Amino acid sequence: MKALILFYTTYGHNYIMAQAAAEGVRQVEGCEAILRRVPENLSDEILAKMGALEARKQWEHVPVATVDELPDYDAIIFCVPTRFGNMAAQMRVFWDATGKLWVKNALGGKVASIMTSSNTQHGGQESTILMSIPPLLHQGMIYVGLPYTFQGQSRIDEITGCSPYGASTIAGPDGSRMPSENELDGARFQGKYVAGIAKKLAG
Repeated sequence: MKALILFYTTYGHNYIMAQAAAEGVRQVEGCEAILRRVPENLSDEILAKMGALEARKQWEHVPVATVDELPDYDAIIFCVPTRFGNMAAQMRVFWDATGKLWVKNALGGKVASIMTSSNTQHGGQESTILMSIPPLLHQGMIYVGLPYTFQGQSRIDEITGCSPYGASTIAGPDGSRMPSENELDGARFQGKYVAGIAKKLAG
C-alpha cells in the first residue's frame, strides 16, 4: 500500500504536519509513505517579500508532484494551509488539473484525507477541509477524517488544532507558532488511520 502525502506550505507548518502523517503511515505494516509538494505559483520576488524564501530551504529537496502520478497511490493525504476559509490556491490549481483523471475514473475508490493550518484558532480550519471534500468525492475518492478515537481532540487544557474532519495546527498571526505535540500526534494518528483503511481496501 502506497500513500502520498501531498503538501503545500509557505513557512513550513504543513511540511511538518506532512512528515508526522508519513510517520503514522509507516506504522502500518506493509505501508509506504511518499512526500510530494505541489508547484509554487508565486515568484521568488513575492516570496522574498513574504519572508518565505529562507523557510523554503527546509523542503525544497522534496520532489514536486505531477497529476499523472496520482493514480499510482492507494491513498492521498493533503496538507494545505487555510486561505480565508478555503484551501491555498496552489493546491487548488494543482487539483483543478485532474480532469483527465476524472474522465478515466483513475482515482475512484482511493482513500483521501485532509490536514490544514490557519493563523488563528478559529481561522477557517474546518471550513477549509469541508469545502475541499467535494472535489475529492467528484473523483470517486473515499474520505477519511480524524475520529474521536484520537483523544487529543477533546483536550481543553491547551489551545490546539484538530477536528473530526482532519488534523490541523495553529500558526499564530505572525506564523511563529509551530505545530504542538498534540497536533503532531493528531497528524500521526490520521496517517496511521488512513493507511490502515487503505490497506484493507487494497487487500
